Parts: sequence; structure tokens; C-alpha cells
Amino acid sequence: MDTRLLDILVCPLCKGPLVYNKAAQELICKGDKLAYPIRDDIPIMWADQARELNSADMAANTNGPSA
Repeated sequence: MDTRLLDILVCPLCKGPLVYNKAAQELICKGDKLAYPIRDDIPIMWADQARELNSADMAANTNGPSA
């Protein structure tokens, strides 16, 4: 994932920052508790394609942005 792209992408719902989860290939919005998938290096920023995060997911993603 291009770090320049990560700097400009925000959550389409709340406009908040996103955290890159390299292992899961997802962009995490902590505010909305959603994970947007990345497919073939392309972030899919549609809310209906996002996965809702549970408490365990949120705890696993407490780190800051990573590249």
C-alpha cells in the first residue's frame, strides 16, 4: 500500500483517519468500527463492503498507523 495514499485517505462516513492493517489487508476506522478491504492494492471505500469490527478486533488494532 502506497504511504502517500494512506496520508490522504479518510473514512468515507466520518472523515476520520484510517489505520492500515497490513496482515489483514484492511483500512481500519476506529471511530465507526469498520474495516475497509484492500483488494489488489486498491482500497474499497464503500460502507456496504466494510466489515464491522468487534471488541477483539478493536483491541488488536490499537496500534497507530503502520505501513
